[in-house]
Amino acid sequence: MTSAELPPLSGKVALVTGASRGIGYGVAEALVARGDRVCITGRNEDALKEAVDKLGADRVIGVAGKAHDLDHQSEAVERTMEAFGRLDHLVNNAGTNPVFGPIADLDLNVARKVFETNVISALGFAQKTWHAWQKDNGGAIVNIASIAGLAPSPFIGAYGVSKAAMINLTQQLAHEFAPKVRVNAIAPAVVKTKFAQALYEGREEEAAASYPLGRLGVPSDIGAAAAFLTSAQSDWVTGQTLVVDGGLFLNAGV
Repeated sequence: MTSAELPPLSGKVALVTGASRGIGYGVAEALVARGDRVCITGRNEDALKEAVDKLGADRVIGVAGKAHDLDHQSEAVERTMEAFGRLDHLVNNAGTNPVFGPIADLDLNVARKVFETNVISALGFAQKTWHAWQKDNGGAIVNIASIAGLAPSPFIGAYGVSKAAMINLTQQLAHEFAPKVRVNAIAPAVVKTKFAQALYEGREEEAAASYPLGRLGVPSDIGAAAAFLTSAQSDWVTGQTLVVDGGLFLNAGV
């Protein structure tokens, strides 16, 4: 997006974690498209720089690091405040799922890593954003959960349990941060990203056949939902989990 194509500034600033590609990039793209300035994070500095250039370096900055690292969390929040002077919205998207298989055989060290990245890091970013700006000025937080957190999911059990924890974290934060800050979650079904490739690669048509809307998700589907949940249109919505699943849950019980 060139400078000439960018909309007028909205006056709002967002921090989106895990946003060098996939869902996080789709969220950042949606927020930039409405005029927000955005800080994106990711582990790979080169991929992050490429994403910043594509989104528009005059309105987007990148801070490389691992989501669970406390110093990285502090740096991301501090650099956002330094660059833009405020931090209205946080989108916790960074996540990991390093293993597929039955939870009965799961290495507990792997389980700890999943929770550290998917849950504890989200809490850390929420705490730092709250103290840096939102506590006094308000704003919104969106946690990217998963339908795996709402029902059993074979072969990705640890990931699903961590996303269930994230949904409860959303409710806890919504209760504690009210009335200043609204906190909601998005629970996507399978979205076509590198992260989810193992769930559909080589069998996309078969995987999509069970979705009433006839296709898998794309990052812009989640970006649009995040834009809504960080907008004035959702000013009376907090503590909720918005399921964005192409109708997949309509099949429950059939």
